[in-house]
Amino acid sequence: MQLKYTKHERIWLKTHAALNEKWLQDRIAEDPSILGLGELNLLDRERIQERAGRLDLLLSDPEQNQRYEVEIMLGATDEAHIIRCIEYWDIERRRYPGYDHTAVIVAEDITSRFLNVLALFSGSIPIIAIQLSAIQIGEHVLLHFAKVLDQQNLRVDDEDPALAQPVDRSYWENRASKGSVQLADQVLELINATSQGQYALNYNKHYIGLFDGTRARNFMVLSPRKKYIRVVIHFADPEPLMGRCDEAGLSAEKHRKGMIVVLSAGDLKKHEELLRELIGQAAKEHEG
Repeated sequence: MQLKYTKHERIWLKTHAALNEKWLQDRIAEDPSILGLGELNLLDRERIQERAGRLDLLLSDPEQNQRYEVEIMLGATDEAHIIRCIEYWDIERRRYPGYDHTAVIVAEDITSRFLNVLALFSGSIPIIAIQLSAIQIGEHVLLHFAKVLDQQNLRVDDEDPALAQPVDRSYWENRASKGSVQLADQVLELINATSQGQYALNYNKHYIGLFDGTRARNFMVLSPRKKYIRVVIHFADPEPLMGRCDEAGLSAEKHRKGMIVVLSAGDLKKHEELLRELIGQAAKEHEG
């Protein structure tokens, strides 16, 4: 099929006579996947926040145990919009601590100035900025959402001792699943078989760390989900090992302290040799 060029025009919803913020909310509510954040469910819209106004949209990814607090602003971002978005994110994460929460700002114009402001929160607030473009083609309107900032993995590390809130094994079995906690047991066996030390799982509210009998040794941090386990492995230079994971087909992504590996049932046996290499390198850097 030969493609044909069609002239288009960008329109600004902020000044449009008919296509307003409610119209945009309706489109996102009908199909949250248009934001480019995955197959999400709509939990609520115009959600009342005590003494703080209304949250535009609350979306969820039940498979990932993730919630997104979405604030929409037509036109350019401003200070009030950013503060409101972060405030709603904070209210929701405190109200429902069993989920991972991410603040999402959607605006027609996210200037470099405000990207710089948002970057200041790196390492403390998981926040995503999405720039919306409304494009008119004849009688049709196309909505294009471009992610211009993604700090979802750059929040305060759950393994920070200051955030450690001890829980028991049943907490994680209920929050995630018994199967994924058993997978954590298998990861621990591999750690103890590969490293010099002998460790036990250290159950905390936001993560499962390692304990050597005296103190925390969190060179690896485990976060069970319903059907898999997310493992943060600390490395000084993760790039070579990221390449090894890509070659082997093991799901991995960069983390500011190393890398994140996602393990499901069967991955331990399939990638045992590579996992031993990853664990051995992390343990060597930590124990050495």
